[in-house]
Amino acid sequence: MTRIIRIASALALTLGLATATLAAEGAAISGEVKKIDEGAGKITLKHGPAKSLGMEDPMTMVYRVKDPAMLKQVKVGDKITFEAEEAASGYTVTKMQKAK
Repeated sequence: MTRIIRIASALALTLGLATATLAAEGAAISGEVKKIDEGAGKITLKHGPAKSLGMEDPMTMVYRVKDPAMLKQVKVGDKITFEAEEAASGYTVTKMQKAK
């Protein structure tokens, strides 16, 4: 019985790490800030493929931001990496940081 518990624990840990790695690899999107609209809480981003959002081709899009304070951290022309999610109201940037 102990052996089964050890095997099950090892399998659960392995699957958990693999899922977290896959999520992290597909979530980050590289882009460039094209426009910031603080009043509306929106940002226009030119970005590459966003596979986590089902977008295979590069494009320029307007996104809402989850936290308006994110807009103060960047300026037009900055290269960034970001994560976004799709909602009924459109796409929303949930995380954003300047590219290194």
